[in-house]
Amino acid sequence: MTNIVITGCSTGIGLETAIYLKDKFIKVYPTARDSKDVDMLKNMGFEHAMQLDVTKPEMITAVIEQVLALETSIDVWFNNAGYGQAGATEDITTETLREQFETNVFGLHECTKQIIPVMRKQGHGKIIQHSSVLGLISLFGRGAYTASKYAIEGLTDTLRLELKDTHIYPVLLNTGPITSHFRQTALKKLEENIDIDHSVFKDKYLSSLKGTQKKVPFNEPATSVASIVHKIILTNRPKPRYYITKATYLLGFFKKILSTSYLDRLLVKIG
Repeated sequence: MTNIVITGCSTGIGLETAIYLKDKFIKVYPTARDSKDVDMLKNMGFEHAMQLDVTKPEMITAVIEQVLALETSIDVWFNNAGYGQAGATEDITTETLREQFETNVFGLHECTKQIIPVMRKQGHGKIIQHSSVLGLISLFGRGAYTASKYAIEGLTDTLRLELKDTHIYPVLLNTGPITSHFRQTALKKLEENIDIDHSVFKDKYLSSLKGTQKKVPFNEPATSVASIVHKIILTNRPKPRYYITKATYLLGFFKKILSTSYLDRLLVKIG
C-alpha cells in the first residue's frame, strides 16, 4: 500500500486531502503544528497523526523516524503547510517577511532536504510542493506570500534538474482559489502585522477586513487539490507541475501571451 506524509493538516487543503486519500485506501500520515489538531485528526480515525511544526528541523526528523518505524519506505511527501501574509510590500516589515519565509520556504526546504536521502536510499519517491497561481503571477497586497511561492518554484525547478537521474519526482501544484481557511488566516495576519491606520492603503485594507471586496471567481473545493494528489500517487512518472482551478489556467495562459504592461493592467483589476 502506498503511503504519504502530509504537512499542515489542521484545516483546508491538508485536512481534505488526508480524508480524500484515506477513503481511496492510501495510507495517510497527516501532521499538524498544534497538538489539539493532532488530537482532532486522531479522533477522525487517523491513528498515526503526528505533531509537526515545519520550522523545527528536529520535529521533521522525528516524524520521518516515526513513519519509518512503521513502514519500509515513505512513498510520497506532500509539503502543504503554509499561510498567506497579506499587506502591501511597503507595509511589510522585514521581520514579517522573514516569518513568511520561515514556514512557506525554509520549512518546506528542510522537509525536502531531509526526505531526499530517505528516498535515495529506498530508490523512489514523490515530493509534492504546494505552490500557487501566485507562484506564476503577482497580485496587489500579496507580496510576501507571492515571494515565498516564487521561491518554491525556483527551488523545485532546480531540484527537478538535480534529481533527473533518479526515480524521485518533485512536483509543483499551482492552486488557484480554493475553499479553505486561507483567507481568514491572511486577514488575521494583516491585522496582526500591518500598521493599517498609518498606511496609504488603509481604505483598501478596511474593505478587505469588512468583506466588502469582490468575490473571487473560479473558486473550487479542496477536493480539487486532493484528486490531483491522488492522481500523482497513482502515476509512475508524474508531470512536473499541475494547474488546479480555471483561474490558474487562465492566468498562466495570459502570462505567456501578454506583455508585462498588459498583464499588469489585468492583474491590477483582479487585485
